[in-house]
Amino acid sequence: MLKKQNYPVSTKMLIDGELVASESGAELVSTDPADESELGRVPAATAADVNRAVAAAERAQPEWARIGPVARGAYLRKLAAALRERADEVLELEVRDTGNTITKMAADVGQAADTMDYFAGLATELKGETIPASSEHLHLTLREPYGVVGRIVPFNHPIKFAAHAISAPLIAGNTVVVKPPEQSPLSAALLGELCRDILPAGCVNILTGNGMPTGDAIVRHPSIKRIAFTGSVPTGRAIQMAAAESGVKNVTLELGGKNPLIAFPDMDPAKIAEVGLAGMNFSWQGQSCGSTSRLLLHEDIHDEVVERLLEAVARIRVGHPLDPASQMGPLNSRRHYERVQSMIAKGNEEGARLRFGGQRPPGKEFERGYWLQPTVFSDVEAGMTLAREEIFGPVLSIFKWRTEEEAFDLANSTEYGLTASIWTNDIKTAMRAVRRVKSGYIWVNGASGHFYGTPFGGMKSSGIGREEGLGELLSYTETKTVHFMGAFA
Repeated sequence: MLKKQNYPVSTKMLIDGELVASESGAELVSTDPADESELGRVPAATAADVNRAVAAAERAQPEWARIGPVARGAYLRKLAAALRERADEVLELEVRDTGNTITKMAADVGQAADTMDYFAGLATELKGETIPASSEHLHLTLREPYGVVGRIVPFNHPIKFAAHAISAPLIAGNTVVVKPPEQSPLSAALLGELCRDILPAGCVNILTGNGMPTGDAIVRHPSIKRIAFTGSVPTGRAIQMAAAESGVKNVTLELGGKNPLIAFPDMDPAKIAEVGLAGMNFSWQGQSCGSTSRLLLHEDIHDEVVERLLEAVARIRVGHPLDPASQMGPLNSRRHYERVQSMIAKGNEEGARLRFGGQRPPGKEFERGYWLQPTVFSDVEAGMTLAREEIFGPVLSIFKWRTEEEAFDLANSTEYGLTASIWTNDIKTAMRAVRRVKSGYIWVNGASGHFYGTPFGGMKSSGIGREEGLGELLSYTETKTVHFMGAFA
């Protein structure tokens, strides 16, 4: 295990290049999901704090845009290097604050810095076009930043998503106001320290607080014209409404998923059991929007896959997230833990067959905290709650199908359309499946991986917009069209 830091910690938030308390003096308590002890306190930002942060961002933005994309990229690379230097420190904060295992979170910290470097490398791609609209004149487009961008970050990958949240907007010439998750806010203070030490004051402002009033004040602020949110569908809808009520704004949303993994009968049952386990992201406690939480098995391989998968699930080692041997930690918060438990209860009530888990692991070390066994249901039907609603927890639902049409209908039977995983040895079957399944990010004979430069985002209620590539960078700019119509005197 890592050497313990001194807990609880007390942190500040970043406004205009300074680490400050909330104007009201109010604080939020962050709780260790492994044992429910207090980890630390962070400021609870008010609307007045949001106003201060946006004013600082507005003052800083013109000069930040003026220095040019290459210089902005140099700042971001320096920030990435500083984050790597403090990787061990931020890693322990993230593990304790989220409940995610240290092995997985180590990758998150590295990816946070890598994301900064990636967008820094795209700095010179902020290109306009020349358009041959007429033979007499010059027609061209320019890309210009929105100004101040608001970004709201979820609890499952706090430092990774916070780093992502600032990278593309900064490179595009915007300044940023970020709200970290209230459930896991501690690493935001460390990121704030780095931004204070490296970036010009006001370029990044990090406000800890609840969705109300902090997040709502960011979304509704009249000077914030560009907003991006990652989180649940209900919150995404509320953000759309609040943004529309307060102005004409560009809103992108990366929302939830109820993602299918479709296994065709030509696949090896042992392989499908392996990937069904991996795609579910039990190592994140299922707290991943891309988790393939619906396993759709052809009837010819169904029984053998289920048998093998249950054997593998029983071997998952649930344990303290700071222990490198642990393969699954606790859920993130009490509220979330109780919601996941309620979804398991609905599964039992509605007639799905509980095959494994559904309760706390045995042992004294699991008596406190938000612990839950990896959970598997079979005999799930399309109309059940387990089939329709995102659980965002370690709960895998298994379905049986006979015909391709039935498989595609099942895959598309929810309001979600984020990811999907298709498993077959037949290229024609794979091509039919990727055409028929309505998801924004599809793996064929793969699952869970993300690749820089490939657009990630959802269809249907799973979101609007795409991230993780050049398109995301360009989305933080507006297009200005210019026509040169006559000769200069």
